[in-house]
Amino acid sequence: MPGDMSRACPRATQVWAYAVFAFRRECWGMLLGRGAKVLHRPPVLRSLLACAAMAAAAALAGCDSDKIPNISGRHMQPLSEAMLAELDTKKMTKDSPILIRIFKEESELELWKVDKSERFALLRMYPICRWSGELGPKIQEGDRQAPEGFYTITPDLMNPNSRYHLAINTGFPNAYDRANGRSGASVMVHGDCASVGCYAMTDEQITEIYSLAREAFFGGQRSFQIQAYPFRMTPLNMARHRDSPHLAFWKVLKEGYDHFEVTRKEPKVAVCDKHYVFDAQSSGKFNPVDRCPAYKMPPQIVSAVHNKQHRDEIETAQLINQGIPAVQATNGGDGGMNPIFTSALKSHGGPGTAIRTASGTIPAHVHPPVDSFPQGTSATVFAFASPEVKPVQVHVASAAPSSTSIGSFFGNLFGSNPSANARESSVTPSGKSPGAPNAVPAQTKATASTTKGTPEVQRTTDSKDLATSNTQASPPQQEPSAKPPPDAGGARTTNLLIGAVPTVPAGGFENRLGPWR
Repeated sequence: MPGDMSRACPRATQVWAYAVFAFRRECWGMLLGRGAKVLHRPPVLRSLLACAAMAAAAALAGCDSDKIPNISGRHMQPLSEAMLAELDTKKMTKDSPILIRIFKEESELELWKVDKSERFALLRMYPICRWSGELGPKIQEGDRQAPEGFYTITPDLMNPNSRYHLAINTGFPNAYDRANGRSGASVMVHGDCASVGCYAMTDEQITEIYSLAREAFFGGQRSFQIQAYPFRMTPLNMARHRDSPHLAFWKVLKEGYDHFEVTRKEPKVAVCDKHYVFDAQSSGKFNPVDRCPAYKMPPQIVSAVHNKQHRDEIETAQLINQGIPAVQATNGGDGGMNPIFTSALKSHGGPGTAIRTASGTIPAHVHPPVDSFPQGTSATVFAFASPEVKPVQVHVASAAPSSTSIGSFFGNLFGSNPSANARESSVTPSGKSPGAPNAVPAQTKATASTTKGTPEVQRTTDSKDLATSNTQASPPQQEPSAKPPPDAGGARTTNLLIGAVPTVPAGGFENRLGPWR
Protein backbone atom coordinates (compact mmCIF):
# COMPACT_ATOMS: atom_id res chain seq x y z
CA MET A 1 0.00 0.00 0.00
CA PRO A 2 1.14 3.61 -0.40
CA GLY A 3 3.73 4.57 2.17
CA ASP A 4 2.23 8.02 2.74
CA MET A 5 -1.04 6.45 3.80
CA SER A 6 0.70 4.17 6.27
CA ARG A 7 2.54 7.09 7.85
CA ALA A 8 -0.61 9.21 7.96
CA CYS A 9 -2.52 6.63 9.93
CA PRO A 10 -0.80 4.03 12.13
CA ARG A 11 -3.59 1.51 11.47
CA ALA A 12 -3.70 1.99 7.72
CA THR A 13 -1.66 -1.14 6.98
CA GLN A 14 -4.07 -3.21 9.01
CA VAL A 15 -7.13 -1.83 7.25
CA TRP A 16 -5.41 -2.23 3.87
CA ALA A 17 -4.91 -5.98 4.47
CA TYR A 18 -8.54 -6.34 5.50
CA ALA A 19 -9.77 -4.40 2.47
CA VAL A 20 -7.85 -6.61 0.05
CA PHE A 21 -9.10 -9.81 1.68
CA ALA A 22 -12.70 -8.65 1.94
CA PHE A 23 -12.76 -7.36 -1.63
CA ARG A 24 -11.45 -10.64 -3.01
CA ARG A 25 -13.96 -12.57 -0.93
CA GLU A 26 -16.93 -10.46 -2.07
CA CYS A 27 -16.03 -10.58 -5.76
CA TRP A 28 -15.24 -14.28 -5.78
CA GLY A 29 -18.64 -15.58 -6.83
CA MET A 30 -18.95 -13.09 -9.68
CA LEU A 31 -15.55 -13.92 -11.13
CA LEU A 32 -15.94 -17.66 -10.78
CA GLY A 33 -19.01 -17.46 -12.95
CA ARG A 34 -16.56 -17.02 -15.84
CA GLY A 35 -14.22 -19.76 -14.69
CA ALA A 36 -12.08 -20.42 -11.62
CA LYS A 37 -8.91 -19.56 -13.53
CA VAL A 38 -9.92 -15.94 -14.15
CA LEU A 39 -8.15 -14.76 -11.02
CA HIS A 40 -4.91 -16.31 -12.17
CA ARG A 41 -4.72 -13.93 -15.11
CA PRO A 42 -2.30 -11.18 -14.06
CA PRO A 43 -4.28 -8.27 -15.62
CA VAL A 44 -7.46 -9.31 -13.81
CA LEU A 45 -5.69 -9.82 -10.49
CA ARG A 46 -3.93 -6.46 -10.81
CA SER A 47 -7.27 -4.79 -11.56
CA LEU A 48 -8.83 -6.35 -8.48
CA LEU A 49 -6.04 -5.23 -6.22
CA ALA A 50 -6.13 -1.78 -7.78
CA CYS A 51 -9.84 -1.51 -7.00
CA ALA A 52 -9.18 -2.60 -3.43
CA ALA A 53 -6.43 -0.01 -3.19
CA MET A 54 -8.75 2.75 -4.34
CA ALA A 55 -11.46 1.63 -1.91
CA ALA A 56 -9.02 1.58 0.98
CA ALA A 57 -7.58 4.95 -0.01
CA ALA A 58 -11.04 6.51 -0.18
CA ALA A 59 -11.99 5.09 3.18
CA LEU A 60 -8.79 6.30 4.81
CA ALA A 61 -8.64 9.73 3.16
CA GLY A 62 -9.93 11.36 6.33
CA CYS A 63 -8.27 8.91 8.69
CA ASP A 64 -9.93 8.96 12.09
CA SER A 65 -8.66 6.19 14.34
CA ASP A 66 -11.78 6.38 16.51
CA LYS A 67 -13.98 5.45 13.59
CA ILE A 68 -11.90 2.61 12.14
CA PRO A 69 -13.23 -0.81 13.18
CA ASN A 70 -11.05 -2.87 15.49
CA ILE A 71 -9.61 -5.21 12.87
CA SER A 72 -7.26 -7.76 14.38
CA GLY A 73 -5.87 -9.13 11.13
CA ARG A 74 -6.07 -12.69 12.49
CA HIS A 75 -8.11 -13.73 9.43
CA MET A 76 -5.01 -12.98 7.33
CA GLN A 77 -2.64 -15.01 9.51
CA PRO A 78 -0.19 -16.74 7.15
CA LEU A 79 0.29 -20.48 7.30
CA SER A 80 3.13 -21.50 9.59
CA GLU A 81 6.44 -22.78 8.28
CA ALA A 82 5.61 -26.15 9.85
CA MET A 83 2.33 -26.33 7.94
CA LEU A 84 3.98 -25.33 4.67
CA ALA A 85 6.60 -28.04 5.20
CA GLU A 86 3.89 -30.62 5.93
CA LEU A 87 2.01 -29.62 2.79
CA ASP A 88 5.17 -30.06 0.77
CA THR A 89 5.83 -33.48 2.33
CA LYS A 90 2.30 -34.63 1.48
CA LYS A 91 2.57 -33.22 -2.05
CA MET A 92 -0.16 -30.66 -1.51
CA THR A 93 -0.18 -26.99 -2.47
CA LYS A 94 -1.37 -24.41 0.02
CA ASP A 95 -4.17 -23.29 -2.29
CA SER A 96 -5.50 -26.73 -3.28
CA PRO A 97 -9.15 -27.55 -2.37
CA ILE A 98 -10.11 -28.63 1.15
CA LEU A 99 -12.87 -30.70 2.75
CA ILE A 100 -13.80 -31.01 6.44
CA ARG A 101 -15.25 -33.99 8.28
CA ILE A 102 -16.54 -33.73 11.87
CA PHE A 103 -17.18 -36.66 14.22
CA LYS A 104 -19.15 -35.83 17.37
CA GLU A 105 -18.61 -38.91 19.52
CA GLU A 106 -14.86 -38.91 18.90
CA SER A 107 -14.74 -35.09 19.17
CA GLU A 108 -12.52 -34.86 16.10
CA LEU A 109 -12.38 -32.58 13.07
CA GLU A 110 -10.51 -33.77 10.00
CA LEU A 111 -9.18 -31.42 7.34
CA TRP A 112 -8.58 -33.05 3.95
CA LYS A 113 -6.76 -31.49 1.04
CA VAL A 114 -6.27 -32.42 -2.61
CA ASP A 115 -2.79 -33.73 -3.34
CA LYS A 116 -0.98 -34.28 -6.64
CA SER A 117 -3.13 -37.37 -7.35
CA GLU A 118 -6.09 -34.95 -7.62
CA ARG A 119 -7.83 -36.81 -4.79
CA PHE A 120 -8.33 -35.80 -1.19
CA ALA A 121 -5.82 -36.95 1.40
CA LEU A 122 -5.95 -36.35 5.15
CA LEU A 123 -3.86 -33.36 6.16
CA ARG A 124 -4.68 -32.85 9.85
CA MET A 125 -6.92 -34.20 12.58
CA TYR A 126 -7.91 -31.51 15.09
CA PRO A 127 -9.32 -32.56 18.48
CA ILE A 128 -12.56 -30.64 19.09
CA CYS A 129 -12.47 -28.64 22.29
CA ARG A 130 -16.23 -28.51 22.86
CA TRP A 131 -19.53 -29.37 21.23
CA SER A 132 -22.96 -29.35 22.81
CA GLY A 133 -26.12 -31.41 22.67
CA GLU A 134 -26.11 -35.13 22.03
CA LEU A 135 -25.67 -37.53 19.14
CA GLY A 136 -28.33 -36.79 16.55
CA PRO A 137 -29.32 -33.98 14.19
CA LYS A 138 -30.27 -30.43 15.09
CA ILE A 139 -34.07 -30.15 14.89
CA GLN A 140 -35.07 -26.70 16.03
CA GLU A 141 -33.86 -23.36 17.34
CA GLY A 142 -33.02 -23.66 21.02
CA ASP A 143 -32.34 -27.41 21.19
CA ARG A 144 -28.60 -26.82 21.84
CA GLN A 145 -27.77 -29.40 19.18
CA ALA A 146 -24.76 -29.25 16.87
CA PRO A 147 -25.97 -30.21 13.38
CA GLU A 148 -25.28 -33.37 11.40
CA GLY A 149 -25.34 -33.54 7.63
CA PHE A 150 -23.65 -32.14 4.52
CA TYR A 151 -23.03 -28.40 4.38
CA THR A 152 -21.59 -26.22 1.61
CA ILE A 153 -19.29 -23.40 2.72
CA THR A 154 -18.83 -20.39 0.43
CA PRO A 155 -16.61 -17.35 1.06
CA ASP A 156 -19.52 -15.28 2.39
CA LEU A 157 -19.90 -17.76 5.28
CA MET A 158 -16.38 -17.00 6.53
CA ASN A 159 -16.57 -14.54 9.43
CA PRO A 160 -13.34 -12.63 10.20
CA ASN A 161 -15.15 -10.44 12.76
CA SER A 162 -16.31 -13.21 15.08
CA ARG A 163 -16.29 -12.48 18.79
CA TYR A 164 -15.17 -16.10 19.13
CA HIS A 165 -11.84 -15.38 17.45
CA LEU A 166 -12.75 -16.59 13.92
CA ALA A 167 -15.80 -18.44 12.67
CA ILE A 168 -17.02 -20.50 9.73
CA ASN A 169 -20.80 -20.57 9.40
CA THR A 170 -22.01 -24.07 8.51
CA GLY A 171 -24.96 -22.63 6.60
CA PHE A 172 -27.46 -24.55 8.75
CA PRO A 173 -30.25 -25.11 7.85
CA ASN A 174 -29.37 -26.55 4.44
CA ALA A 175 -31.86 -27.69 1.79
CA TYR A 176 -32.44 -31.02 3.54
CA ASP A 177 -32.94 -29.35 6.94
CA ARG A 178 -35.42 -26.82 5.56
CA ALA A 179 -37.35 -29.48 3.66
CA ASN A 180 -37.76 -31.40 6.93
CA GLY A 181 -38.90 -28.37 8.93
CA ARG A 182 -35.71 -27.87 10.91
CA SER A 183 -34.94 -24.42 12.25
CA GLY A 184 -31.97 -22.49 13.58
CA ALA A 185 -29.28 -20.12 12.34
CA SER A 186 -25.67 -19.04 12.79
CA VAL A 187 -24.37 -22.48 13.73
CA MET A 188 -20.61 -22.17 13.53
CA VAL A 189 -17.26 -23.85 13.67
CA HIS A 190 -15.37 -21.26 15.72
CA GLY A 191 -12.76 -20.70 18.40
CA ASP A 192 -12.95 -19.96 22.13
CA CYS A 193 -13.46 -23.60 23.15
CA ALA A 194 -17.03 -22.98 24.32
CA SER A 195 -20.33 -23.63 22.62
CA VAL A 196 -24.07 -23.94 22.84
CA GLY A 197 -24.96 -25.51 19.52
CA CYS A 198 -21.66 -25.06 17.65
CA TYR A 199 -18.40 -26.92 17.14
CA ALA A 200 -15.82 -25.02 19.18
CA MET A 201 -12.09 -25.31 18.60
CA THR A 202 -9.19 -23.61 20.34
CA ASP A 203 -8.24 -20.22 18.92
CA GLU A 204 -4.98 -21.60 17.56
CA GLN A 205 -6.82 -24.39 15.75
CA ILE A 206 -9.50 -22.21 14.15
CA THR A 207 -6.82 -19.76 12.99
CA GLU A 208 -5.08 -22.53 11.06
CA ILE A 209 -8.33 -24.01 9.71
CA TYR A 210 -9.53 -20.57 8.64
CA SER A 211 -6.22 -19.84 6.91
CA LEU A 212 -6.30 -23.13 5.00
CA ALA A 213 -9.86 -22.38 3.86
CA ARG A 214 -8.89 -18.84 2.85
CA GLU A 215 -5.98 -20.07 0.75
CA ALA A 216 -8.21 -22.67 -0.92
CA PHE A 217 -10.68 -19.95 -1.90
CA PHE A 218 -7.87 -17.78 -3.20
CA GLY A 219 -6.64 -20.79 -5.19
CA GLY A 220 -9.94 -21.11 -7.05
CA GLN A 221 -12.15 -23.37 -4.91
CA ARG A 222 -15.71 -22.07 -5.15
CA SER A 223 -16.93 -23.80 -2.00
CA PHE A 224 -15.90 -26.58 0.32
CA GLN A 225 -17.92 -29.22 2.08
CA ILE A 226 -18.37 -29.85 5.79
CA GLN A 227 -19.55 -33.37 6.52
CA ALA A 228 -20.81 -33.60 10.11
CA TYR A 229 -21.34 -37.12 11.47
CA PRO A 230 -22.45 -38.48 14.87
CA PHE A 231 -19.41 -40.81 14.87
CA ARG A 232 -17.07 -42.56 12.46
CA MET A 233 -19.40 -44.66 10.34
CA THR A 234 -17.64 -47.98 11.00
CA PRO A 235 -19.35 -51.38 11.41
CA LEU A 236 -18.52 -51.33 15.12
CA ASN A 237 -20.16 -47.95 15.69
CA MET A 238 -23.21 -48.87 13.63
CA ALA A 239 -23.56 -51.99 15.80
CA ARG A 240 -23.13 -50.00 19.02
CA HIS A 241 -25.80 -47.47 18.01
CA ARG A 242 -28.27 -49.95 16.51
CA ASP A 243 -31.02 -48.98 18.98
CA SER A 244 -30.85 -45.23 18.33
CA PRO A 245 -34.00 -43.51 17.08
CA HIS A 246 -31.72 -41.70 14.59
CA LEU A 247 -30.42 -44.92 13.01
CA ALA A 248 -32.37 -44.48 9.75
CA PHE A 249 -30.97 -40.96 9.30
CA TRP A 250 -27.45 -42.12 10.14
CA LYS A 251 -27.64 -44.87 7.50
CA VAL A 252 -28.29 -42.16 4.92
CA LEU A 253 -25.33 -40.15 6.21
CA LYS A 254 -23.24 -43.32 5.97
CA GLU A 255 -24.06 -43.54 2.27
CA GLY A 256 -22.44 -40.12 1.71
CA TYR A 257 -19.59 -41.16 4.00
CA ASP A 258 -19.03 -44.27 1.89
CA HIS A 259 -19.03 -42.28 -1.35
CA PHE A 260 -16.15 -40.20 -0.03
CA GLU A 261 -14.34 -43.22 1.41
CA VAL A 262 -14.23 -45.10 -1.89
CA THR A 263 -13.60 -42.15 -4.23
CA ARG A 264 -11.62 -39.70 -2.08
CA LYS A 265 -13.52 -37.00 -3.94
CA GLU A 266 -16.15 -34.60 -2.63
CA PRO A 267 -19.52 -36.26 -3.18
CA LYS A 268 -22.04 -34.26 -5.16
CA VAL A 269 -24.95 -33.78 -2.77
CA ALA A 270 -28.54 -33.12 -3.81
CA VAL A 271 -31.86 -33.22 -1.98
CA CYS A 272 -35.19 -34.47 -3.28
CA ASP A 273 -38.27 -35.97 -1.68
CA LYS A 274 -36.87 -34.70 1.65
CA HIS A 275 -33.78 -36.91 1.60
CA TYR A 276 -30.15 -36.79 0.47
CA VAL A 277 -28.91 -38.31 -2.78
CA PHE A 278 -25.22 -38.57 -3.68
CA ASP A 279 -23.38 -38.26 -6.98
CA ALA A 280 -26.70 -38.43 -8.81
CA GLN A 281 -26.86 -37.56 -12.50
CA SER A 282 -30.19 -36.48 -13.95
CA SER A 283 -31.63 -34.36 -16.73
CA GLY A 284 -34.37 -33.36 -14.33
CA LYS A 285 -34.26 -30.88 -11.48
CA PHE A 286 -33.78 -31.90 -7.86
CA ASN A 287 -36.32 -30.20 -5.63
CA PRO A 288 -35.92 -30.75 -1.86
CA VAL A 289 -39.64 -31.38 -1.29
CA ASP A 290 -40.76 -32.84 -4.62
CA ARG A 291 -40.50 -36.38 -5.91
CA CYS A 292 -36.99 -37.26 -7.12
CA PRO A 293 -36.46 -37.18 -10.86
CA ALA A 294 -35.12 -40.26 -12.60
CA TYR A 295 -31.38 -40.35 -11.98
CA LYS A 296 -28.37 -42.62 -12.12
CA MET A 297 -24.89 -42.71 -10.65
CA PRO A 298 -21.55 -43.50 -12.29
CA PRO A 299 -21.25 -47.31 -12.47
CA GLN A 300 -17.79 -47.31 -10.90
CA ILE A 301 -19.06 -45.45 -7.83
CA VAL A 302 -22.17 -47.62 -7.57
CA SER A 303 -20.07 -50.79 -7.62
CA ALA A 304 -17.47 -49.54 -5.13
CA VAL A 305 -20.08 -48.22 -2.68
CA HIS A 306 -22.13 -51.40 -2.94
CA ASN A 307 -19.10 -53.58 -2.19
CA LYS A 308 -18.14 -51.48 0.84
CA GLN A 309 -21.67 -51.44 2.22
CA HIS A 310 -21.97 -55.20 1.78
CA ARG A 311 -18.74 -55.79 3.72
CA ASP A 312 -19.81 -53.38 6.45
CA GLU A 313 -23.23 -54.98 6.85
CA ILE A 314 -21.70 -58.43 7.25
CA GLU A 315 -19.21 -57.16 9.83
CA THR A 316 -21.94 -55.27 11.72
CA ALA A 317 -24.10 -58.39 11.91
CA GLN A 318 -21.15 -60.43 13.16
CA LEU A 319 -20.38 -57.90 15.88
CA ILE A 320 -23.99 -57.94 17.06
CA ASN A 321 -23.98 -61.75 17.13
CA GLN A 322 -20.77 -61.63 19.18
CA GLY A 323 -22.60 -59.61 21.84
CA ILE A 324 -21.42 -56.05 21.24
CA PRO A 325 -23.66 -54.08 23.62
CA ALA A 326 -25.85 -51.26 22.36
CA VAL A 327 -25.10 -47.87 23.86
CA GLN A 328 -27.68 -45.64 25.48
CA ALA A 329 -29.58 -43.47 23.04
CA THR A 330 -28.69 -40.24 24.86
CA ASN A 331 -25.87 -38.76 26.89
CA GLY A 332 -27.99 -36.18 28.64
CA GLY A 333 -27.40 -33.48 26.07
CA ASP A 334 -24.17 -32.16 27.56
CA GLY A 335 -22.09 -32.69 24.42
CA GLY A 336 -18.46 -33.67 24.39
CA MET A 337 -14.82 -32.67 24.59
CA ASN A 338 -11.83 -34.49 23.15
CA PRO A 339 -9.88 -36.55 25.74
CA ILE A 340 -6.79 -34.43 25.06
CA PHE A 341 -8.56 -31.47 26.65
CA THR A 342 -10.37 -33.32 29.43
CA SER A 343 -7.07 -34.90 30.48
CA ALA A 344 -5.40 -31.47 30.54
CA LEU A 345 -8.23 -30.08 32.69
CA LYS A 346 -8.04 -32.98 35.11
CA SER A 347 -4.29 -32.64 35.45
CA HIS A 348 -4.78 -28.97 36.39
CA GLY A 349 -7.63 -29.63 38.82
CA GLY A 350 -10.34 -28.37 36.50
CA PRO A 351 -11.01 -25.08 34.69
CA GLY A 352 -10.30 -21.66 36.11
CA THR A 353 -7.02 -20.73 34.45
CA ALA A 354 -5.86 -20.80 30.86
CA ILE A 355 -4.19 -24.13 30.06
CA ARG A 356 -1.75 -24.56 27.20
CA THR A 357 -1.88 -27.86 25.33
CA ALA A 358 -0.26 -29.17 22.17
CA SER A 359 -3.58 -28.52 20.41
CA GLY A 360 -4.05 -24.96 21.63
CA THR A 361 -5.06 -23.02 24.71
CA ILE A 362 -8.04 -24.03 26.86
CA PRO A 363 -9.50 -20.72 28.13
CA ALA A 364 -10.25 -20.27 31.82
CA HIS A 365 -14.00 -19.98 31.22
CA VAL A 366 -14.38 -23.39 29.53
CA HIS A 367 -17.32 -25.55 30.67
CA PRO A 368 -16.36 -29.23 30.31
CA PRO A 369 -19.07 -31.91 30.06
CA VAL A 370 -20.56 -32.74 33.44
CA ASP A 371 -19.38 -36.35 33.31
CA SER A 372 -15.77 -35.23 32.85
CA PHE A 373 -15.46 -34.64 36.61
CA PRO A 374 -17.04 -36.46 39.55
CA GLN A 375 -20.05 -34.67 40.95
CA GLY A 376 -19.29 -32.55 43.97
CA THR A 377 -15.65 -31.90 43.20
CA SER A 378 -14.31 -28.38 43.33
CA ALA A 379 -13.72 -28.47 39.61
CA THR A 380 -17.37 -29.29 38.94
CA VAL A 381 -18.61 -26.58 41.27
CA PHE A 382 -16.28 -24.04 39.73
CA ALA A 383 -17.14 -24.92 36.16
CA PHE A 384 -20.90 -24.88 36.52
CA ALA A 385 -21.55 -22.19 39.09
CA SER A 386 -24.33 -19.94 37.86
CA PRO A 387 -23.07 -16.52 36.81
CA GLU A 388 -24.52 -13.40 38.35
CA VAL A 389 -27.44 -12.15 36.31
CA LYS A 390 -27.07 -8.46 35.48
CA PRO A 391 -29.55 -6.14 33.82
CA VAL A 392 -28.84 -5.91 30.12
CA GLN A 393 -29.39 -2.89 27.92
CA VAL A 394 -30.10 -3.98 24.37
CA HIS A 395 -29.07 -1.62 21.60
CA VAL A 396 -30.40 -2.42 18.14
CA ALA A 397 -27.87 -1.70 15.43
CA SER A 398 -29.05 0.73 12.80
CA ALA A 399 -30.07 -0.83 9.49
CA ALA A 400 -28.90 2.29 7.69
CA PRO A 401 -25.16 2.66 8.29
CA SER A 402 -23.72 6.10 8.77
CA SER A 403 -21.97 7.56 5.74
CA THR A 404 -19.22 8.91 7.99
CA SER A 405 -18.31 5.55 9.54
CA ILE A 406 -15.41 3.72 7.92
CA GLY A 407 -16.58 0.52 9.58
CA SER A 408 -19.96 0.90 7.86
CA PHE A 409 -18.19 1.72 4.59
CA PHE A 410 -16.32 -1.61 4.64
CA GLY A 411 -19.39 -3.47 5.89
CA ASN A 412 -21.44 -2.37 2.91
CA LEU A 413 -18.68 -2.49 0.29
CA PHE A 414 -17.16 -5.84 1.24
CA GLY A 415 -20.03 -7.66 2.94
CA SER A 416 -18.38 -7.67 6.38
CA ASN A 417 -21.03 -8.26 9.00
CA PRO A 418 -19.88 -7.58 12.56
CA SER A 419 -23.47 -7.55 13.85
CA ALA A 420 -23.80 -11.22 12.98
CA ASN A 421 -21.44 -12.00 15.85
CA ALA A 422 -24.23 -11.49 18.33
CA ARG A 423 -25.98 -14.51 16.82
CA GLU A 424 -23.16 -16.98 17.30
CA SER A 425 -24.25 -19.39 20.00
CA SER A 426 -21.32 -19.61 22.38
CA VAL A 427 -19.77 -18.28 25.56
CA THR A 428 -18.11 -14.89 25.66
CA PRO A 429 -14.36 -15.24 25.17
CA SER A 430 -11.85 -14.20 27.76
CA GLY A 431 -8.12 -13.70 27.56
CA LYS A 432 -6.34 -15.98 25.14
CA SER A 433 -2.75 -16.95 24.72
CA PRO A 434 -1.28 -16.73 21.22
CA GLY A 435 0.52 -19.66 19.68
CA ALA A 436 0.57 -21.90 16.68
CA PRO A 437 -1.70 -24.95 16.89
CA ASN A 438 -0.17 -28.35 17.07
CA ALA A 439 -2.89 -30.55 15.63
CA VAL A 440 -2.68 -34.28 16.01
CA PRO A 441 -0.93 -35.75 12.93
CA ALA A 442 -3.15 -37.30 10.31
CA GLN A 443 -2.17 -40.81 11.34
CA THR A 444 -3.19 -40.32 15.00
CA LYS A 445 -6.68 -41.02 16.27
CA ALA A 446 -7.74 -39.78 19.70
CA THR A 447 -10.99 -41.67 20.08
CA ALA A 448 -12.81 -41.68 23.38
CA SER A 449 -15.77 -43.83 22.50
CA THR A 450 -14.30 -46.88 20.81
CA THR A 451 -12.90 -49.75 22.81
CA LYS A 452 -9.50 -51.33 22.48
CA GLY A 453 -9.28 -53.64 19.55
CA THR A 454 -11.82 -51.63 17.51
CA PRO A 455 -11.69 -52.59 13.85
CA GLU A 456 -10.61 -49.52 11.89
CA VAL A 457 -12.04 -48.37 8.59
CA GLN A 458 -10.13 -50.02 5.78
CA ARG A 459 -9.14 -46.77 4.12
CA THR A 460 -6.54 -48.25 1.78
CA THR A 461 -8.79 -51.02 0.51
CA ASP A 462 -11.83 -48.77 0.14
CA SER A 463 -9.97 -46.10 -1.79
CA LYS A 464 -8.89 -48.73 -4.31
CA ASP A 465 -12.40 -50.03 -4.92
CA LEU A 466 -12.92 -47.74 -7.88
CA ALA A 467 -9.80 -49.01 -9.62
CA THR A 468 -10.77 -52.66 -9.16
CA SER A 469 -14.53 -52.42 -9.73
CA ASN A 470 -16.02 -53.91 -12.85
CA THR A 471 -16.78 -50.93 -15.03
CA GLN A 472 -18.38 -53.12 -17.71
CA ALA A 473 -21.30 -54.11 -15.54
CA SER A 474 -23.67 -51.18 -15.56
CA PRO A 475 -26.07 -51.22 -12.61
CA PRO A 476 -29.79 -50.69 -13.17
CA GLN A 477 -31.00 -47.12 -13.10
CA GLN A 478 -32.05 -46.05 -9.64
CA GLU A 479 -35.62 -44.95 -9.23
CA PRO A 480 -36.95 -42.84 -6.36
CA SER A 481 -38.27 -44.84 -3.49
CA ALA A 482 -41.90 -44.59 -2.60
CA LYS A 483 -40.86 -44.49 1.02
CA PRO A 484 -37.65 -42.51 1.36
CA PRO A 485 -35.59 -42.68 4.53
CA PRO A 486 -37.08 -40.52 7.30
CA ASP A 487 -33.99 -38.35 7.29
CA ALA A 488 -31.55 -37.83 4.61
CA GLY A 489 -28.78 -31.78 1.06
CA GLY A 490 -26.16 -29.45 0.75
CA ALA A 491 -27.49 -25.93 0.49
CA ARG A 492 -26.60 -22.92 2.53
CA THR A 493 -28.28 -19.94 4.00
CA THR A 494 -27.74 -16.44 2.78
CA ASN A 495 -25.77 -13.73 4.55
CA LEU A 496 -27.17 -12.43 7.81
CA LEU A 497 -28.83 -9.04 7.55
CA ILE A 498 -26.78 -6.13 8.86
CA GLY A 499 -28.60 -4.36 11.65
CA ALA A 500 -31.10 -7.17 12.23
CA VAL A 501 -29.51 -8.47 15.44
CA PRO A 502 -29.49 -6.78 18.86
CA THR A 503 -26.05 -5.94 20.20
CA VAL A 504 -25.59 -7.19 23.76
CA PRO A 505 -23.03 -5.61 26.13
CA ALA A 506 -20.02 -7.77 27.01
CA GLY A 507 -21.06 -8.18 30.63
CA GLY A 508 -24.54 -9.43 29.89
CA PHE A 509 -25.84 -12.83 30.92
CA GLU A 510 -26.90 -13.67 27.35
CA ASN A 511 -23.43 -12.81 26.10
CA ARG A 512 -21.76 -15.02 28.69
CA LEU A 513 -23.74 -18.20 28.04
CA GLY A 514 -24.79 -17.56 24.43
CA PRO A 515 -28.32 -17.79 22.99
CA TRP A 516 -30.12 -21.03 23.65
CA ARG A 517 -30.61 -23.08 20.50
